[in-house]
Parts: sequence; C-alpha cells; structure tokens
Amino acid sequence: MYKEDRLPQSPKEGIIFLLIISIISVNTIAPIIIGMELGFSKENYLETLKIIPIMWIIVVLLVKFVAGPLVGQLMPKFVGKTDGFNARVLLTILLNVTVLSLLLTIIGNWVGTKEISLLPFQNFFPSWFRNFGVAFWIELVIAQPIARLAMKKIHASQRRKATLVNQ
Repeated sequence: MYKEDRLPQSPKEGIIFLLIISIISVNTIAPIIIGMELGFSKENYLETLKIIPIMWIIVVLLVKFVAGPLVGQLMPKFVGKTDGFNARVLLTILLNVTVLSLLLTIIGNWVGTKEISLLPFQNFFPSWFRNFGVAFWIELVIAQPIARLAMKKIHASQRRKATLVNQ
C-alpha cells in the first residue's frame, strides 16, 4: 500500500501486526465456528483450545506464503490511485478472508477431526459461507482495528522519542 500510520512500516512492525491479527482471529473465529458446528458448550470450547496452537501456525503460514502473495498480486488489479485508505483496507480484508476461509474450511476440518478425509468437501459451500461470514466480521470489526490501533500507537511513540532525541 502506501505509508500510513495505521499500517506496519518495517518488517518488525509487520510481524507485530500479523501476530496481533492472527492471535485475535484464531482465538475468536475457531471457537465461534466450532460452536456453530457442534454447539456452544464448555466441552466444545475446551476441545477448541487444544487445536488453536496448531491452527495458529497454519494460519500464519497460509497468510505469509499463500494469501499474502496472492492478495498482493490481486490488489493492483482492483485498486486505483485515488482509492482511499478505508477502501484499500476493506478490499484487503475481503480478499484475505476469502482466500483463507476457502483453504481453512478444508484444513480446519482436517485438523479438528485429526484425519484427512473428503468430509469437508461434502458440505463445503454451506460451511464456507458460514466460515467466511464469521471471519470477515471478526477481521473487519475486531482484529484489524486493534492491529491498526497498535500500529498507530507504535508510530506515535516513535515520533515522541525522535522529538525528544532531537531537542
């Protein structure tokens, strides 16, 4: 994108941004989806906690090596030079959630059931639409705003430190 206070401006900040979003996403999206699939109960939630570390690693790898590069190639085809920050962020979220939810509808089922089977393909579309909806709203309303706020605070802190050093 372009230099913006609410976005990472260095590789270190990129890692922090990714960690914030992925930790929030995995810890909210997975329990909600599993609750919708199997019912909301303490037992189901505790079972979800067992797979969250594995899912977090899978999500980070998919973001870095699949969704990130793919969305990076697609963005210039859809975004114009005059499009604003919010339009760019919304499109980025939409594309990332689409790619990740397509893959994780299958992979998440395999991790959750601890077996690779054709089961996720049998009910793919109803499951994917539900998963996409949950993930999209979590990203749009919770994970992304928190990560952008963290970036804004980091950059404000850096500016304060630079001002103190230059005085």
